[in-house]
Amino acid sequence: MKIDNPPSPPFRKGGMGGFESYFLRSKKIDEMNGLKKIGILIIGWFFIGLGILGLFLPILQGILFIMIGLAILSTRSELVKRFLKHLEERYPRHHERIEIWREKIRNWFKKS
Repeated sequence: MKIDNPPSPPFRKGGMGGFESYFLRSKKIDEMNGLKKIGILIIGWFFIGLGILGLFLPILQGILFIMIGLAILSTRSELVKRFLKHLEERYPRHHERIEIWREKIRNWFKKS
């Protein structure tokens, strides 16, 4: 039995449907996750660099910027998480500042 006209995939009004749209959507999500990861790394290292600069300039709060950068990078790195745990035990006052900034940053990037 030969089929002359194979059935066409289901299409939605105004765009593709079926498997094609699923693969395009998943590719866009992967691209966004990659961009988000790169953005977090850039922002975290920017704050660490600003903190190192702040150690030598009296205008900037070097330790604070380093801690903010470490808090941002801790979302991606186990090494940074362990380092922050050590700092939490040694410097509890600075840890409280990190937690406050971490919550602020989470609220900034929280999906509405």
